[in-house]
Amino acid sequence: MGRPLVTTGICRQSWLVVLACFLLWFLLICAYHSQFMVSKGVMITLFNHNIFDDNVVARSSNSADPSPDEKPNVEIISTRKIPDERKVVFNDRSGDFIMRTKNVFDIEENANETVGQMWDSKKEIDREAHEDFSGNNEAQFDVNRVTKIPIKEEDIHADTNLDFESESESDLCIGKYIYVHEIPSKFNKDLLQHCDSLSNWTDMCELSSNLGLGTHLPNFERVYSNTGWFATNQFLLEVIFHNRLKQYNCLTNDSSQASAIFVPYYAGLDVSRYLWGSSFKMRDSGSLELLKWLRQKPEWKKMWGRDHFMVAGRITWDFRRWTDEDSNWGNKLMLLPESKNMTMLTIESSPWNSNDFAIPYPTYFHPSMDTEVFHWQNRMRKQKRRILFSFAGGPRPNLQDSIRNDIIDQCRAARRKCRLLECSTGPDKCHKPVFVMKMFQGSVFCLQPPGDSLTRRSIFDSILAGCIPVFFHPGSAYVQYVWHLPKDYTKYSVLIPAFDIKNKKVSIERILSRISRQEIVKMREQVIRLIPRVVYADPSNKLETHDDAFDISVNGVLERVDAIRKDMREGKNTSFDYAEKVSWKYNLFGTVEEHEWDPYFEGGFMNVKG
Repeated sequence: MGRPLVTTGICRQSWLVVLACFLLWFLLICAYHSQFMVSKGVMITLFNHNIFDDNVVARSSNSADPSPDEKPNVEIISTRKIPDERKVVFNDRSGDFIMRTKNVFDIEENANETVGQMWDSKKEIDREAHEDFSGNNEAQFDVNRVTKIPIKEEDIHADTNLDFESESESDLCIGKYIYVHEIPSKFNKDLLQHCDSLSNWTDMCELSSNLGLGTHLPNFERVYSNTGWFATNQFLLEVIFHNRLKQYNCLTNDSSQASAIFVPYYAGLDVSRYLWGSSFKMRDSGSLELLKWLRQKPEWKKMWGRDHFMVAGRITWDFRRWTDEDSNWGNKLMLLPESKNMTMLTIESSPWNSNDFAIPYPTYFHPSMDTEVFHWQNRMRKQKRRILFSFAGGPRPNLQDSIRNDIIDQCRAARRKCRLLECSTGPDKCHKPVFVMKMFQGSVFCLQPPGDSLTRRSIFDSILAGCIPVFFHPGSAYVQYVWHLPKDYTKYSVLIPAFDIKNKKVSIERILSRISRQEIVKMREQVIRLIPRVVYADPSNKLETHDDAFDISVNGVLERVDAIRKDMREGKNTSFDYAEKVSWKYNLFGTVEEHEWDPYFEGGFMNVKG
């Protein structure tokens, strides 16, 4: 009877030894893994258990607190190894929630915690993390590489200000800070408040609504996508740009930190009131007063305006009046010494001057999300195009060198291969987006000849429609939008010399018909890929994965100002060492050597005689 009892005791002891070994092995494995990796679900559970040893800062786009049942959509913003402190940042996209803390797993401060307590806590944390974030394959991250993103000072609790002030926005905004002048309201806000005086023919109050985008376009004919389309006026770029800048991530109230300084003067709207029937003194009054105000600011005297930039929402020729005579057009804003020091952004620049740079005309499409861009691009890829080429515009009988009449004649002669939307006779359909976009979406090529000036808004409408632009003068796009369009123009467009059209040496239909189908497909794809670069996102939002026309313009300004600042520090002459009349060549090619396009620019504005 005693023998079985001994056997039973031995068995029990053996099982206890096996179980102890198993638990020890399991503890070692868990301890090994927990030393190097912490799941994102664990971090959130830690937050829910309030075991962080420092302050937590939260910011939400809506005033209501999230429901307890809702699971935050959390992602790591950026990673970088930080000595001494390990700082963790989460971004909750669902409510723009941001949490910040420091010393999350500071072993020194928690040295008294026993191994058993750590193990009990970890089991509880792992269980809750698994329940809340099961199936999330992107939940793991390296604690040693976690860093933080910019945060507004008012969003930080008082006792954490010192901890974040030195490393928050400066990490991502070094070289990108922009300071915005608080200019008198008469130069911007008041102009919009008195919008009824901006034009004698157009209701600018309606067009300047929605942060400058205009009213929403109805989509009865399904020409547009359901969201993001507005009746945008081409001369409201300065308003759109200013409102987009308010969403810029790297704004600063400290001008000494700024890499560039923006002057929110609505120069185009200001002068538009006096372009017809007013004296030259009246047209110059606003710009002269604004520049006098700027000269007195300490920010101006730092670099004498070379770090300043401004957007003028009209073509450059509206601001380049050479003589003080009432009969001459425009004002002289861009000819003033202060303006020559600044970087001036316009919808059309002067190829013969170095202080203004062209940025795209505003189109009708202003996406508020990246998905809107993706969907539109895919729709344009699938679009059926039964028209070889099309033209929307009217003749220019008063311009001797214009090729508009020749293009209209060739389009009519091509019959079914060309579609013409003539703007001079009958109902004016050219200013109704539905007719323009519908025609461009059904065309393979869109003709873009010069009109009253070298450029036209239609260029960007055609790109938006996935229609390959056909140019007749390199000054219409190639030497204008050097920041936004590829240097190799043959990948996305066709250039037919205006000289040959004027001298009736070529047939547009024959040239375009010879381009192979394979080449057309490649060119169209390049055009469609350009769409995000030439549209301005809705100022009330911003795109996440794309740089829009605004982003690219700001980057261009920052790079230019940085180069000027570097030359000044090195004691170099900041004036350019080439004749200003060849600015177009230097900006595009970086050289002033002889080029095949020289004949286009030697005779001044819109030379087509050769």
